[in-house]
Amino acid sequence: MIGNVKIKEKALSIFIYVLLAITAVFVLYPIVWIIIGSLNPGDTLFSTEIVPKNLTIKHYIELWQGTDYPLWYANTLKIAFFNMIISTLLVVAAAYAFSRFRFPGRKQGLMAMLILQMFPGFMGMIAIYILLLQMGLLDNHWGLILVYAGGSIPFGAWLVKGYFDGLPKSLEEAAKIDGASHTTIFFKIMMPLSFPILTFIALTNFINPWMDFIFARLVLRSNENKTLAIGLFEMVTGRGNTEFTKFAAGAVLVAVPITILFLFLQKYLIEGLKAGANKG
Repeated sequence: MIGNVKIKEKALSIFIYVLLAITAVFVLYPIVWIIIGSLNPGDTLFSTEIVPKNLTIKHYIELWQGTDYPLWYANTLKIAFFNMIISTLLVVAAAYAFSRFRFPGRKQGLMAMLILQMFPGFMGMIAIYILLLQMGLLDNHWGLILVYAGGSIPFGAWLVKGYFDGLPKSLEEAAKIDGASHTTIFFKIMMPLSFPILTFIALTNFINPWMDFIFARLVLRSNENKTLAIGLFEMVTGRGNTEFTKFAAGAVLVAVPITILFLFLQKYLIEGLKAGANKG
């Protein structure tokens, strides 16, 4: 009986490892293919080989010297950075208010944020377009940043609220006895204790502008305001735009900062995600 159990456990372990190996192949193959494609001579990706005979970095050089890619990169970096700062402050402030204060409409506000997460963001595209037009923020980076910041509140506030609910209230009560205000408690007690979840929220809000195309395409119109998603999309659309290997080089460079951030912050990301999901 014991031998049969061990055989079943071993068979299950082998099955899991095989399944993980197959999954890794499906995940890594497109990444390897796009990297090799960016180093492949010519303008097409269909001739890309797994083990190419000739590799070149000319597409990367042409991308930086012959296109507006550096401008797109700078625009996207600017939007991502300020969106990270503003979104994180809004999310954390809202989460702290819903977690620690009791006020009329609190439950309705939490329910509204929960319901808003069920609807895709592009459903409000027309309303956002008209609103930004009336505010004079159309074709403006700050208009896009405000859209991103506002859209990040429902999900982020629920996640951070769960983390705040798990922090002991005795720390705040002791600080109040010493004469600390709510602002002091928020910045000097809650914020330092919430570093893991803050890291997760900040990185998530930094990544979103790098990946978004729909809202950026809606809001930004002029060439000098384009982001990476718009610029790379236009590089391979239309009859005259067939620079697929250059597009692959641009896609690789887009992934570099995100990959570096994930490698350095993965410990805090995992801790923050688990804490926000389990507490409360």
